[in-house]
Amino acid sequence: MLTNLSIKNYALIDYLNVGFNSGLTIITGETGAGKSILLGGLSLILGKRADLSNVKDNSKKCVIEATFDIAKYNLKPIFDVEDLDYEPQTIIRREILPSGKSRAFVNDTPVNLEHLKLLSERLIDIHSQHQTLQLTDDSFQFQVIDALAGNENFLSDYQILLQQFKTLNKELNRLLSQKNNAIKELDYHTFLLNELEEAQLISGELELLESEYDTLSNIEDIKEALALSHNLMANDDIGILTHLTEIKNQLSKLQSYALPYKQVYERVNSTLIELDDIFSEIETLQLDLEVDPNRLEQVNSKLLVLNNLLKKHAVSTVEELIVIRDELADKVFETENLDIKITKAEAMIASTSNKLKHLANQIHESRIKAIPELNQQLETILTALGMPNAKFNIQIQESETFLSNGTDHLQFLFSANKGGKFNELKKAASGGELSRIMLAIKFILSKYLQLPTIMFDEIDTGVSGEISNKMAAIMQQMSKTMQVFTITHLPQIAAKGDIHFKVYKSDINNSTETQLKLLSEDERIVEIAQMLGGLNHSNSALEHAKQLLN
Repeated sequence: MLTNLSIKNYALIDYLNVGFNSGLTIITGETGAGKSILLGGLSLILGKRADLSNVKDNSKKCVIEATFDIAKYNLKPIFDVEDLDYEPQTIIRREILPSGKSRAFVNDTPVNLEHLKLLSERLIDIHSQHQTLQLTDDSFQFQVIDALAGNENFLSDYQILLQQFKTLNKELNRLLSQKNNAIKELDYHTFLLNELEEAQLISGELELLESEYDTLSNIEDIKEALALSHNLMANDDIGILTHLTEIKNQLSKLQSYALPYKQVYERVNSTLIELDDIFSEIETLQLDLEVDPNRLEQVNSKLLVLNNLLKKHAVSTVEELIVIRDELADKVFETENLDIKITKAEAMIASTSNKLKHLANQIHESRIKAIPELNQQLETILTALGMPNAKFNIQIQESETFLSNGTDHLQFLFSANKGGKFNELKKAASGGELSRIMLAIKFILSKYLQLPTIMFDEIDTGVSGEISNKMAAIMQQMSKTMQVFTITHLPQIAAKGDIHFKVYKSDINNSTETQLKLLSEDERIVEIAQMLGGLNHSNSALEHAKQLLN
């Protein structure tokens, strides 16, 4: 509930700080005294957009701060979801800077207006005169009937499933679109993939084939060069190995005489070993060398295939062709498996749809069962409020479409007069009747929903006499389970409050300011007497006021 309200530099308020209690709180004051200013300040707490024109002194910051006792209302999950610090005594603050910029804080944590509204709508419900139009709004009507039907858990589960259903349909549409596009490219991708797979690509293959091609295409020159080299190294008369062996033998005789001879001997011996190894390698190359026209043709054909593929795909290596081949394989596989994914998605959608239908049917049945009870409660309360012939005809029709709160279409039809035709609320009820219907609905809702605080702004407009007493009695009944504020011009209602505040204007330092005062018992008598008979109230008005208070 609202325990404290502080307003600084707003409209005609320089500074105001007031505490509130539970029960029924009355706020009265003359027209133009500033009751709407209080509502305006509270509206900022509820997330209404700020307007610099409402700031009293544009050179200073405007600050509105409200403290709520929320220990009993199980609101911690909302704080957790919004990543806010939960405090049993929660403070909401709005600031309007001289620049016109607005800021909002919950327990000193900055929040945007969307998150502020989400929280504040669970803390206080301000019913202003124009809010009776809400009666004709589908979402409000569903809120009423679902409260009586006890559909909160059903609706929560339904909305979670509905979000999943929408996500699944979105994914299915994406898959179908992907399939349509993929089918157009599948043949081309498959052709390219087959071409690359037939090439039997091997990393590093191009370099090996080019080397083998050079060898096979120049084999006669290679054979001639190897034969000549072999002869120059091993010929008995001119062979390098023969002469170098003789040199080694001669130096062998000298190596024991001095170190330089030994060193040159070792170098010759080392050279001889290396040349002997080269000679062996030349012999091996000669043995391995074979003229093979068929192999040359095979290598040439493979090189042509690879070079054509390199040119076609605008790359320079076989490794890049392998990457392209694998990517094409993935695309073809993905396309060929889209049907499996689509079938799976369709199955999940069908399953989710069945679950939604089941939940929607439970919600529908609960609503159907709640209608007679809602009708009875509304008509009983409205009879007490001077509308004995008020009748409701609440109609629900199921559809095939999954809506945000089920599959139902709802109509609140109303007749104010005996034998009258049922019509839509906005066409069948007058402004005063809509106000009484709204009070009846708020009273009913208060029994089913845990609303911490409600504020009625002149809901009694156009009502007088015994009806006002009935309205006051309803507000008193509501105040037993929630905090109720009512701004009123009727003395019968003002007298029923547990606490009474008066809004008034005063001139301070050549400036008109709005003040809010908690009235004592004697001051309440005078205030109610003035509401009965004007400023020049008579003794009889004072006595009447006392009677009302008693």
